[in-house]
Amino acid sequence: MTKTQRFIILSALLIFPSTSLFANFDFNSNCLKAYKSIFELKLGNARAYISTEKKQHPNNSIIPLLENYVDYFTLVTSESKADFDRLKGNKSVRLDQISDDDKKSPYYLYAQAEINLQWALIRGRFGEFFNAAMEVKKANSYLQENARKFPDFQLNFKGLGLINAVLGNLPDGALKTALSAFGIKGNLETGLNMFEKLADNLPKSTYEPFYDEVVFYYAYVLSDVAHSPSAYAKTMKYTERIADTSLLKSYLQGYVCLKNAHNDEAIQILAKKPESGVYQPFPYLDYLEGLAHLNKLDLNAGIYFNRFLQSNKGVNYIKDANLHLAWISLLKGDKAGYNTFVAKAINNGYLFTEKDKQAKNEAAAPLPPVDLLKTRLLFDGGYLTKALQVLADRQTADYASEKDKAEFNYRLGRVYDGLNKDDQALVYYQSAINQGKGLKYYFAANSAVQMGKIYEKKKNAVKAKEAFNTAIAMKNHEYENSIESQAKAGLKRLAN
Repeated sequence: MTKTQRFIILSALLIFPSTSLFANFDFNSNCLKAYKSIFELKLGNARAYISTEKKQHPNNSIIPLLENYVDYFTLVTSESKADFDRLKGNKSVRLDQISDDDKKSPYYLYAQAEINLQWALIRGRFGEFFNAAMEVKKANSYLQENARKFPDFQLNFKGLGLINAVLGNLPDGALKTALSAFGIKGNLETGLNMFEKLADNLPKSTYEPFYDEVVFYYAYVLSDVAHSPSAYAKTMKYTERIADTSLLKSYLQGYVCLKNAHNDEAIQILAKKPESGVYQPFPYLDYLEGLAHLNKLDLNAGIYFNRFLQSNKGVNYIKDANLHLAWISLLKGDKAGYNTFVAKAINNGYLFTEKDKQAKNEAAAPLPPVDLLKTRLLFDGGYLTKALQVLADRQTADYASEKDKAEFNYRLGRVYDGLNKDDQALVYYQSAINQGKGLKYYFAANSAVQMGKIYEKKKNAVKAKEAFNTAIAMKNHEYENSIESQAKAGLKRLAN
């Protein structure tokens, strides 16, 4: 063998490490197929590829990471407490498998961080906040160390982006308290920038197979953490290159359209979602479809809510689905049906999510005026002109209770805000604050946040800060944590 030949072989080994160097962290063909199947929500296919890989390369430590992804998405789609209790013991077994492996691989710390982070996200859904905080701490520590050891390993920034974004805008509560005790803080803008950079650069790199996962987390952060006005545009842009065979794509697009008043588009996307036995059951999509249809006052929406309740084995959105069925009865003029479903909204289901807590509160509250309910639903769907028409001939004095007076002004404020009629919106928001600031309802506090956003847009920092601080000063009302976190985020933006 000549010197030149030896040099070529040595160079090839350095550039493309042989399977013996990173033999036990080998993202090979089986693993990539399993990973792709996971992010299309074809979990049965993923399990089959993992089983094949176990037979062919039983010591490959990518296997426990992939198995954890399967558990994670099983729980994301089922939200079942029984599944959670059954599967959570797998975590320590998988970490043990990985911890004995090749410490020189960039996947060594990364895989352990991912498993911890996935379980932290799941535990948060089931109220295990202290354990979730411990797992975030571990994941953060592993990823920081991995980024120092392997600065060019781009996947580090997926987990770090998520940790920064979520911790940078976490509402007050048990999880924030636990994380603060560990000295872990985040920065929302840092997290968003990490995700945007990854979403732009991954398709042009060797990390391209991980693109769908990055977009999955980025879309979540944009919509649910940052409440970003660009959530719709960016989610639709970045999900465009994901295959139409992906049920996860239908979920991401349907969710962001629904949440950002692109209601007809949400209906179209959810109606065309891929359906066959190969996909993981995902009852939440029926719930979303129900919301979208009811937002345009389509009373056939009850079909979707009932389908959700019948197929759902999870703990979340049971109260909220029943509340929406109650509203459908009310819109049909069926008071007996309304009373039946509000009783279910109070007595059935759990209180892990703010949606269900709010549903229970609303079910226990007096019957809502039909015109305010219609306006609320139409606004949520983005049907602003129709929403305005419903209240065209109404005045504050037409409503008997202080709650309804505050809500009337709040609803009109929201509609005018959506129509970019800022001056009218500000008048109604101020009336909602005056009317509702002593009540337990969210109308006054959220009016203050929305006022702050209008003044921020108008570059009136003094008025914007005043409005955000007004929102923060209001206590003991619905959605207090999320409204306060939005107000604090507004103050943080103004301070930069």
